[in-house]
Amino acid sequence: MNKNKMNIKLITTKWAAGLLSMALTAGVAFADSGAPAPSAKDLGKAIEKVNYVETDTAGVKLSGYMDVGYIYNFIGKGSYAVTRGYNGSDSHSGGDFNVNAVKLTLEKALTEKNEFQAGFRVDTFIGKDWSDFDPANGEPGGNASTLYLQQAYVEVRVPVGNGLDVQFGKIGSILGFEADERPANLNITQGLNATIDPGPSAGVLANYHVTDSVDVLFGVNNGNGLDYNPGLDTSNDGYAFVGGLNFHHDNFESQLTGSIEPWGDEAYTNDNVTVYGVNWWTTWSPKFADDKLLLALNTSYWYASNLDPSVTRFPGSFASAALYAKYQFTDLFSLAGRGEYVNANDGETNNYWSFTLTAGFNVAENLLLRAEYRFDTGHDVVYNYATDSGNSSSHTVAVEAVYSF
Repeated sequence: MNKNKMNIKLITTKWAAGLLSMALTAGVAFADSGAPAPSAKDLGKAIEKVNYVETDTAGVKLSGYMDVGYIYNFIGKGSYAVTRGYNGSDSHSGGDFNVNAVKLTLEKALTEKNEFQAGFRVDTFIGKDWSDFDPANGEPGGNASTLYLQQAYVEVRVPVGNGLDVQFGKIGSILGFEADERPANLNITQGLNATIDPGPSAGVLANYHVTDSVDVLFGVNNGNGLDYNPGLDTSNDGYAFVGGLNFHHDNFESQLTGSIEPWGDEAYTNDNVTVYGVNWWTTWSPKFADDKLLLALNTSYWYASNLDPSVTRFPGSFASAALYAKYQFTDLFSLAGRGEYVNANDGETNNYWSFTLTAGFNVAENLLLRAEYRFDTGHDVVYNYATDSGNSSSHTVAVEAVYSF
């Protein structure tokens, strides 16, 4: 489940061009007080002309979704679910109605031909979810009315061997299984492992197609989840080096990736911290289930050397394992489950468990409704800042409606 892959229907930019044409035509007509309002026939001709001009940009497509929902946490007032990271209403007590996200993607994807070609992709968010990404990303955070640029990169295919694809710009991380987008995941809330996964970063990423089933990935960015490269060692800029191997064949896919930040990470507040990360995930749709069953495994390990726990809230080591399953009972109804375990060490060892069950209803071609129950447990899994005390269990219910286009 690559973070860039979303099961949403794409539409061409001719739709947007048509609306622009109507707006421009109407504006010119009404600007002249002596001219009558444009007729539907006139607008139709203008739209045809714009579409004709736009044929040189064939392949540019617009897609996206709107996600609205409600989340309620059955924990005490002023408390905070530590297993949910810093995800606003996903982690705090009480309940909230939210516009989780309105996302737009503009893209010109590369074709399958092994020839020199270029494309691009831009992903933008507005709504609550964008502030849930890595808080070290330099974004102001917490403002649902602010536009968030999740990805923006140029992609070039170099016809070397079986083909080398190079992306340059702001790119989603290759480490991690769950996507930033809720509708792309099997559950509404993100899992324990997602609290440590890097966010999108500015840099360069290359993908070499060894065979039709094997890809090698390698790249460098400003630091995991960073648009800029401040670093922590004053004699060096901050960088993260990433790489991995992806195998995909028919109904099976597996990816192993790693990361190293030799000069520290903005998330850690002391110098000379080297951050290492490894992630492995696998998905499988058994043939005997007629593509109705999806099974997945995800595991991560992160380690920060030379870390002083007294000056940072981030763990020195973090290990997680998660199992996923989804069964599509009918065209209308599906059920997805997730079970996770995390071992985090920030001066003391803490163990956490999480169990999530999500029901999905595909009530229309582009409309998905989901309902979820989640139970988290572990050492001080619920923390109250006012009383400086914790609780060992957390219950959460959530519902969402997603319209994709």
